[in-house]
Amino acid sequence: MPLRQRKTWFGRNEPEDATDSDDAAPTPIESGNPAAAGEVEVKAEKKAKEKLKNLALMLEQSQTDLGAFARNMAAAMPTLDIDWGRFDGEWEALKARIPEPWKLNNDGREFQVGERARDRGLHAHHPVVLVPGIISTGLESWSTSDEYRGWFREKVWGGLHMLSQVTFNRDKWMAAVLLDAETGLDPPGVKVRAAQGIDAASSFIQGYWIWSKIVENLAVVGYDTNNLLLAAYDWRLSYWNLEERDGYFSRLKASIEELRRREDKKVVLAAHSMGSSTYVRSFKWVESPRFGGGGPTWVEVRKLSSLSLSHTRLTINHNHRTTLRPMTAFLSGEMRDTVELNPTGAYVLERFFSRRERARLFRSWAGSASMWIKGGDAVWGNHTHAPDDSGNCTQSHGSFLSFRPSELLVLASDTKNMTAEESGTWILEHTPTSFQRMMATNFSCGIERDEKKLEMNDDNPTKWSNPLESRLPNAPSMKLHCIYGHGKETEYDETFADSENAMCENTSDCTSPRAPLDMPLSRKNWIDYEVNDEQSMQVKNGVKLGEGDGTVSLLSLGAMCVEGWKHERWNPGGVKVVTTELPHLPSLTIPRGGANTSDHVDILGSTGLNELIVKVATGAGEEIEIRSHRTGEDTTAVFDLTLLSMSYAIPSNGSGH
Repeated sequence: MPLRQRKTWFGRNEPEDATDSDDAAPTPIESGNPAAAGEVEVKAEKKAKEKLKNLALMLEQSQTDLGAFARNMAAAMPTLDIDWGRFDGEWEALKARIPEPWKLNNDGREFQVGERARDRGLHAHHPVVLVPGIISTGLESWSTSDEYRGWFREKVWGGLHMLSQVTFNRDKWMAAVLLDAETGLDPPGVKVRAAQGIDAASSFIQGYWIWSKIVENLAVVGYDTNNLLLAAYDWRLSYWNLEERDGYFSRLKASIEELRRREDKKVVLAAHSMGSSTYVRSFKWVESPRFGGGGPTWVEVRKLSSLSLSHTRLTINHNHRTTLRPMTAFLSGEMRDTVELNPTGAYVLERFFSRRERARLFRSWAGSASMWIKGGDAVWGNHTHAPDDSGNCTQSHGSFLSFRPSELLVLASDTKNMTAEESGTWILEHTPTSFQRMMATNFSCGIERDEKKLEMNDDNPTKWSNPLESRLPNAPSMKLHCIYGHGKETEYDETFADSENAMCENTSDCTSPRAPLDMPLSRKNWIDYEVNDEQSMQVKNGVKLGEGDGTVSLLSLGAMCVEGWKHERWNPGGVKVVTTELPHLPSLTIPRGGANTSDHVDILGSTGLNELIVKVATGAGEEIEIRSHRTGEDTTAVFDLTLLSMSYAIPSNGSGH
């Protein structure tokens, strides 16, 4: 039986039985009878209303049945006496009972330093600029390519988004944060920039603070975004590219000048780690007529003051033995943190991020090369003695890279225990030519004794990151506070294993038997974790340990502050240097050490450091006295020998200092 379609009230077609005859009777409309057509429309409307009424009754009955069902279920369930209004209070009480070791972000000292200063009558006085260290600033993706559009304005360094991508999308993440080996800038299709504002370096991820404790205490005494600035930067870039791509030094200069003009007070710069090198270099850039054009009196006219926190002076303000830490990372992708992992952890790390991948990542970040060793053997010693040798050591810290005797028997004749200068050359020989070119065009790692040449270096940007080849600003009214920790086991030197055969990093390095800078091809190298000697000297898993803040050696932290800048050749304007050393006395029940930690990063949350920063910012900096740790036998020897080392390496040349 044929079917005919008719349109229903809800707009869909539904089948209707037709007559058995193929020639169905015409409808009233088709027959041209208006009265009959009107009657049909009335009947259709009436039928539609009945359907709507039936639907409403059905929905009402469904709700009634569901309500009855819910009531029956509730009657069958036991009564739960829950006062949801008290939930927040109960939750807070529960958190308060959680043991201290599990509270990573807060430990009960929040805002206390600022509150004590405020109660003394101290309040915001000098505008403050914070300059974070390496890896502290968060990096955001600004890529709009199809591949990375989903990451737009998401953090690729810092934050939970980074952790998720490193875990589940590693190759794509690495491609985003790697820099082009030739240009030192973003590769094609990728655009990553430093996050901006106070939040850019307040915390690395939620719960792991960096600058937030300092910001909290400054806020209590009256600081906010009008007189407190965080000068974030892309720490992956070389200093040249930092200005060329981002105009960082131009913007920092403009910000300081604006704060000085608006507040009419001295501007305080507080910098941590690599940030100390960054702002000192910015002074040279501003003074240079070829770049900032501020002239030799720019710093003095603006009455700047600075706080250098856990700096790394002798390696671009990173001239520390820990300079060896990034140097060996460039070489092998390893450091103490990786070789001390247990076998399971080491296996997982190697499977997840191999040594080759880690080294490739480190080498692409030209900014990290600012931590290269500065001063050479004249500062760091040789195979027989070094400024920081202890009395009972059997091998001098002057041997920066060492090999086991058994290794020396089977390796090439040019492989031997090496001093600072020899280590720098050897590591460069084992890195790609692109990295060698980057080092040659951006950094200088020597020591300059001639005052006329030091004056000439004021116009040589490659020298500005080395405090032994450049000078502090000619600013007699400037005060430089060096604040750092000591008393924590710190990585000094490494013992390496080496393969016999050279191998290419990539095919482009294999076009000739020698690299463009006349360096041999790279080999496979790794820290020899089987070497341990805790009797005659602290050697664990192939890593020599000494005094410092856990990341930077004490010699690197204090050499320029305690001794180097007392010489007019490096401090021609007589900048007053005030050194404060904070002992590492952590609380064992708090994961990040609590009030008295002096770890390289955790010191930013310590009570001692926060008190010093608040005093300088509020105009009470005169209360700070020089507190240099000279009571311990080993540390006294470090500074005495540093003075001797600097003296014999740098002749008097008639200047009398």
